[in-house]
Amino acid sequence: MDADVREYIDAHAGEFFAALKQWLAIPSISADPAHADDVRRSAHWLSGHLRQAGFPIAEVWETGTPAEPGLPAVFAEWPAAGSAGSSGPSGSGVSPGDAASPKASTSAPTVLIYGHHDVQPVEPLGEWDSPPFEPVERGGLLLGRGASDDKGQVLFHALGTSAWLAAHRADAPPVTLKLLIEGEEESGSTHFADLLWRERDRLSCDVIVVSDTTMWAADVPSMCTGMRGVVAAQIDVYGPERDLHSGSFGGAVPNPLHALAAILADLHDRDGRVMLPGFYDNVAGLTQAERDLFARLPFDENAWLATAGNSGAASGEAGFSTLERIWARPTAEINGMWGGHTGPGGKTIIPREAHAKLSFRLVAHQAPADVAGQLRDFAAERMPPGLDVVVTMEGPGVRPSFSPLDSPAVAAGRRAMQRAFGKEILFTREGGSGPEADLAEILGAPLVFVAVGLDEDRIHAPNERVDMELLLKGAQTAAYLWDELAAGTS
Repeated sequence: MDADVREYIDAHAGEFFAALKQWLAIPSISADPAHADDVRRSAHWLSGHLRQAGFPIAEVWETGTPAEPGLPAVFAEWPAAGSAGSSGPSGSGVSPGDAASPKASTSAPTVLIYGHHDVQPVEPLGEWDSPPFEPVERGGLLLGRGASDDKGQVLFHALGTSAWLAAHRADAPPVTLKLLIEGEEESGSTHFADLLWRERDRLSCDVIVVSDTTMWAADVPSMCTGMRGVVAAQIDVYGPERDLHSGSFGGAVPNPLHALAAILADLHDRDGRVMLPGFYDNVAGLTQAERDLFARLPFDENAWLATAGNSGAASGEAGFSTLERIWARPTAEINGMWGGHTGPGGKTIIPREAHAKLSFRLVAHQAPADVAGQLRDFAAERMPPGLDVVVTMEGPGVRPSFSPLDSPAVAAGRRAMQRAFGKEILFTREGGSGPEADLAEILGAPLVFVAVGLDEDRIHAPNERVDMELLLKGAQTAAYLWDELAAGTS
């Protein structure tokens, strides 16, 4: 059937890209309140497209509350072949809960596909080679905001499902498919966890497929197995009521900038390890298999350093490679620090206060709330008498997510990608963060990352693009994945 799937996808590629261009033309920028109507228009476009693709249920779900409305997500469902089907009203205007979504009567697993239809802002606009919401093709690439992150990678699932149905001459997929495509991912998924709890019954599933990551390279296909979490903090140190003359008071009263500098200097030891007590207690260590697979990737450190603003050397926690550090080890970074006189010329003072911003990237089993407590204790213990320190966390943070290599879902995803690409699939992780941990915990299902984006897609930057051939490979992967998951993942 693989040849039939490929033939269908090739025959319908033009229709697929025409539809994607329509969707990309909608400026669904969730971070800009002026585009709230565009995000809503994007959700309705997707629900309508999924309806046309054959999904019997396709709904726009509002988020937030009447007092604090959020931006809409899209839910769609297609029961597996042999199921009892769905009952009750459905359609893009139906409110969640109005229509029941019964489980399939077969033993077929239920698969939830996660992605997002909102996009990043486009500034600086002058650096785009073409208008960001007027998608154009250029040398096998499709340029436009959202082409890779994440509209292109959401839409290939519909094409892949249609290809599977055509190849098998079927009217329903072999697994129950559900899609949850949110509209706030690029602005922090503010209402996403609440939506998951609210609609947990309708979203129940056996496997969660995430298509919002990247591969190593077009000629080195790979699967992501985890994303780091993140939590940010600000440290404020307060001393005298006003700035003091350093000649009259210097060396006789504590200096807030000195105290803050000491805290920041103690944050790491000489081997680059984070010194917060308990910071590593729950860290999931790398297995030897993972380290071996990372080492097989064609990583050129000098070339990587060039992409890192021509950094002069690699650095970080001793005993780990660069890839291991950015994918699988936690970090503490100083993002900014200020206080006292910073203007031209001298000003001999002891400043009344000092400040710093920090961020921590977290790995599997670390919790942002734990890091908050560790940082507060760490700062308080180092504060000399006469100064006060306040540690403020900037939001609850994002928890890390992880899929073990021996997970049946990961194995199924790898087999599907190998069928599509015709070569071995390696493994990566990602240093970025998303709401995947909430998905896995609230819905109680394992994650499998199946995506075809590339680091050079310029996501979040001007001239975002996607390799059109890779999107078609993604559609093939989706079609094969339903076979692999239907064959059993437990």
